Amino acid sequence: MAQDPAETPYAPPSRRSFSYYLVLLVLVAPLWCFVPLSWVWVIYVLRSGWIWSFSWPARLCFAVSLCEVIFSVYHYHLVRYVSNSVRHAHVNFSELQSAFHRVLKAGLADLPEDGYDEETLNVSRPGSPEETIVKLEADDHRAIEFRNTLRTWFGKVQWSVVRKHEVRQWLYWSIFNTDLPPLSELSESHRTVLDDTMQLLEKRLGQEIPEGSCPDARPMRLSVDPVHILWRPFVLYASVAVANFYLKNWHWKKRGFQSGSYENLEYIIRIPHGWDSTHGSRPLVILHGLGLGLLQYHTFFRQVHKEFKDRPILIVLQPHISQDIFHPRFLQPMSRRETSKRLAHLIHALGWSRYLEQDGSESEEEKRDSETDRLSGNGVTLLSHSNGSYAHAWMLKDFPHLVTRSCFVDPVTFCSWEGDIARNFLYKTPTTGPELVVRYFVGSELGIANLMHKHFDWSSNALWYEDIPNARDPSKTIFLLGGKDGLLHTERVLKYLHSHGVRKGIWCDPEGLHGQALLTGGEGMKTILEWL
Repeated sequence: MAQDPAETPYAPPSRRSFSYYLVLLVLVAPLWCFVPLSWVWVIYVLRSGWIWSFSWPARLCFAVSLCEVIFSVYHYHLVRYVSNSVRHAHVNFSELQSAFHRVLKAGLADLPEDGYDEETLNVSRPGSPEETIVKLEADDHRAIEFRNTLRTWFGKVQWSVVRKHEVRQWLYWSIFNTDLPPLSELSESHRTVLDDTMQLLEKRLGQEIPEGSCPDARPMRLSVDPVHILWRPFVLYASVAVANFYLKNWHWKKRGFQSGSYENLEYIIRIPHGWDSTHGSRPLVILHGLGLGLLQYHTFFRQVHKEFKDRPILIVLQPHISQDIFHPRFLQPMSRRETSKRLAHLIHALGWSRYLEQDGSESEEEKRDSETDRLSGNGVTLLSHSNGSYAHAWMLKDFPHLVTRSCFVDPVTFCSWEGDIARNFLYKTPTTGPELVVRYFVGSELGIANLMHKHFDWSSNALWYEDIPNARDPSKTIFLLGGKDGLLHTERVLKYLHSHGVRKGIWCDPEGLHGQALLTGGEGMKTILEWL
């Protein structure tokens, strides 16, 4: 019998690294202490009455502290709002059922490690295994691997301690995006869906899940679990806002970019003088990831602007993941349908590609025109980084005809159903400096926590090989990964892509961290620029 890695106890690092304490003392602690110290200072000054004897510098210091106090109250109100909000998302059961079947079929085709078998693939959906979901044996290596992967959602406990109550909680959340009520209170339709899904899951696991409950195996349920948000000072938010305002309205404007908004989808764009869609270079659309928006990606955008002055560049701005707390839609991120439809309409309005309805219906004349567009090089190159790969996935699912080429950098959209992204980003206790930076400055920030906890749609965010046009063509699709990425499970992503025949279109730096491929002068950046 094959050794079962799902029964290997997970041993987290027993000690925090030196870099953790360095980041804690130099960066996190001073910023975290800024708010409580402001409260102490303001209360002390008001109680003592010394403010009237202060010099102008001291009064300015008091004014800043007072702003911090007022802002902290406002921030606390927003935190309470996010923590108590309940998102009633419309459930598309057919799409959800399809996504869940894809999860169960991923890795089900018994393919060799270094290749794939075309005979097991549906021609219309290359890479999608056609095997029927049948009950596997407990010692089948596919069942063992699936159990080891699935336990990530349950705190990486040994699979043998997981019980049916926790699995029901996880399944019910993944289907209905809410907490599991007592089974006696479930409607007949919900109980049927839950039981049928459980049966399919147990077939894939190769064993039945014992009845009962185990508190140690509490599942991750992003929209149900408490939202972990840490305060940060007003001066930090204000500094980021000022920097991004400067970059958007002055720096990039002087370099030929214009800012715009299409039905609340904000962007900056540069179209070279004299460029036309028939003979000009293919436009580039960029979707950035979580962090600080234009400020964080400034050096990358500057390099792309410098290298490609002959082609249009569209950078989609996402205030809800850019710590733009003063933006009116900061806590109201666009849904998948809103984002993909508005971006598609914008691309069409710019004349960069033809627009089709989402169902893909088109007349014979439109089909001929679309073929002409394809041959003449119309369409856009879509480049995404990290969280931006979710919007990239939405475009490929809803409007694949608009995307001629795709560049995925640190794509969190692949294998996101396995739970590593959620665990590493939101649940895992940081033990190193980089992990603490990600947790404090990104993962526990109000807008980003709101997005990940209250607006996370796993079935929409998950991208499958068969959804990517020309995935095996390295001139049309490229994937850039870091071997030491602390967020996504690089080994699993590579295995998924390799099993579907993707070879030449993968660039992986064995020592690369998350985001390192975008650093100026690095091999990742050189690869991206050469491919573009």
